[in-house]
Amino acid sequence: MDLYPMKLQAPLKDYIWGGTKLKTDYGKKTDLEKVSESWELACHKDGMSIIENGPEAGRTLKSYLDEAGPAVLGEHAKKFPLLIKLIDAKDNLSVQVHPDNDYAMRVEGEYGKTEMWYIVDCEPGATLIYGFKHAISKEEFEQRIADNTLLEVCNQVPVHKGDVFFIASGTLHAIGKGIIICEIQQNSNTTYRVYDYGRVGKDGKPRELHVKKAIDVTKLEPVKERPHLDATIDIFEGTAARLLASCEYFTVYELDVDGTSHLTAGEDSFQSFTVLDGSVTLRTADSELIFQKGETSFLPAGLGAYTLTGKARLVLSKI
Repeated sequence: MDLYPMKLQAPLKDYIWGGTKLKTDYGKKTDLEKVSESWELACHKDGMSIIENGPEAGRTLKSYLDEAGPAVLGEHAKKFPLLIKLIDAKDNLSVQVHPDNDYAMRVEGEYGKTEMWYIVDCEPGATLIYGFKHAISKEEFEQRIADNTLLEVCNQVPVHKGDVFFIASGTLHAIGKGIIICEIQQNSNTTYRVYDYGRVGKDGKPRELHVKKAIDVTKLEPVKERPHLDATIDIFEGTAARLLASCEYFTVYELDVDGTSHLTAGEDSFQSFTVLDGSVTLRTADSELIFQKGETSFLPAGLGAYTLTGKARLVLSKI
C-alpha cells in the first residue's frame, strides 16, 4: 500500500458538559447541538477516525491499519497506542480517575489511561483539579465521596493558555469550565467518576459513579513533579519546537510554524499533528494537502521527508 499523508474526520461526542466552540471556532460540522469532544485520532470501539483523502478515502483509520500492517505504526508500536481529542468544557467535567494498564486489562479488557493536557485556550480565572492538596487515607476518600465533601481536599490549579499537565494513571483530576484542551492519551475510554456535581444525564437520572474501582486505583496524595520537559528545542528545521511531554506512551511537541518547516516521519513511529491556530500546507515529493485550524493528520511511519508551510500553532504526537 502507498504511504501518504492523511487528513482525518473525527467522531464527535455531545456529553452534557460540552459547548459549541468546536463547531464555531474549530470547524466541526455536525447537527449536534453541542460538541464536547472531537476524537481527532481514534481507533477505538467507541469512535473511529475516517480518512478523508487519497486512495483510502472513506475508510476508517482502523480498517486501513488492519490491512496495511504494523509497519505503518512504526517500530515502537504493536497495537494502535493513542487517542487524541479536542475537548470543549463549557461546564465542569466530573472528578474522575483512570486505571493503569494492569488493572484496566484485568478488569476492563483494554489499556489503562495515562494522558496529557495542553491548554489550547481558557477563560480568565479558569481552573482544573489536579490531585490532592495533601495525602488522605482510603477511608477518608470513601467518606468524602459519600458526604459530597471531596472538593475540599482536591488541588485546584489556575490555568493559562499553553500550560501542560501530565496526568499519570491513578491521578484524580477534572477539567474545569471555560477550558479548551488538546488531550493526548493512551487508547482507552475507561473512566471512573467519583463526583459529578449532582447532575443528571439525558435520561433524567444521576450519572453513574464508580466508587469502588476509583478507590482501588487512585493515588491518594499530591501529584509529584510532572515528568514532562518544556525546554525549547530545535530538532525540526525551520520551526520553533517545544517538547511538552515524553513518556513510555507518547512524545508530544508544540510547533510554531512561520514559513516553511522541514520534518521527517521515520521508521520508528507514525506521527499525528492537530492544527490549533492558523493553517499549513503539507507537502511531500508527490502530494500536497492543506490543514486548517481544528484539522488532524495521520502520517504513516516511513513516510519520509515532508514540509509544513504557513503560519500555525500545532501539536505533534508520536510514540
